[in-house]
Formats: sequence, C-alpha cells, structure tokens
Amino acid sequence: PSEFVTFIPGKEVAGAGMQGWKYGYTHLSAGDLLRDERKRPGSQYGELIESYIKEGEIVPVEITISLLKRAMDQTMAANSQKNKFLIDGFPRNEDNLQGWNKTMDGKADVSFVLFFDCDNEICIGRCLERGKSSGRSDDNRESLEKRIHTYLQSTKPIIDLYERMGKVRKVDASKSVDEVFEKVVQIFDKEG
Repeated sequence: PSEFVTFIPGKEVAGAGMQGWKYGYTHLSAGDLLRDERKRPGSQYGELIESYIKEGEIVPVEITISLLKRAMDQTMAANSQKNKFLIDGFPRNEDNLQGWNKTMDGKADVSFVLFFDCDNEICIGRCLERGKSSGRSDDNRESLEKRIHTYLQSTKPIIDLYERMGKVRKVDASKSVDEVFEKVVQIFDKEG
C-alpha cells in the first residue's frame, strides 16, 4: 500500500489534542471534513450531513469515505512523501469499515487504532464545555447522549474487532491533558 493510516474511532474526547504531525502524519478529522462539506456553498450533501449530525447519527459511508479519500489524495498530490494519516472519528460502524475496506483495499494499510477510552460523563462534560465556544450544533446534552448510544451500539464493536487483531493502542483519556499527551507520545515513539 502507498498510504499508512491510523484510525481514531471512539467517543468525543475534547481536549485530547493530536500531535501526530511530529511523526509525519497528516491529521484528518472525519467530523471536520463533514462539517466543512456541510457549509460548502453548492454542496450536494450539505443538508443531508446536517440532519445526520444533528440527530447524532452516522453519515452514510459513501459520503465520509469520498471526503476522506479526496483529502488524502490532495495531501499526497501536494507532497508525495506525506503518506501517513491519522483519521480521527472513523470508522464509526461496520458499514464504515466495510466501505473503507472496499474502497481502500490495497491502497492503505491500517497501522494501528488509537483508542481514547473515557467515562461517558467526562466526555459529555468536555463537549458541553467545548460547546460554549465551538458553535457546533451537536455540542448539547441531547445530541451527545445520542452519540454515546450510537458509539456503544456501532463503534465499540469495531474497536473490539481491531483489539482482537492486536491493533488497538488504548489511552485513558479521563486523565489530564498532559497525562493523555504523554501516553500518546509514548505510543507514537513506539509505533513511528
């Protein structure tokens, strides 16, 4: 494969901060790509994305993967050496994973899965705090509780699958930002 990927699925954990760029990774947030597409004038997916995000549901895989692939292709077109990606907020469910495998098979290798494990109430508290300044329509308790339900139902089984494959690197994200950062650095020092 010409591209190497680290997935960061899981619950929202505001404040964890990614430092993968120090290791040559390009950080791509599935959620940011979707929110940007939603706001893009003339987007064929804008209203559809908005309704899924507001309901705390998972956007159809074809849309998410097309945005991820476009961002990866654009990054590598600008610099062919930039072939390592941190994909944040993906895969969220079995459909995402199957779509990824179908589209990216032979093109990208999943090196490992970085899993930020955190208590639900801590995640909700952090996101509500973020919501005071983020302007995000989904940073409210109702949407967050829906997203946690979706996580338990759809995303956790994907993490469990990668766990069985020996690819999960777990971080206790309930700790302080500095402690979480230190653990992430240790993982990247080991994984490269």
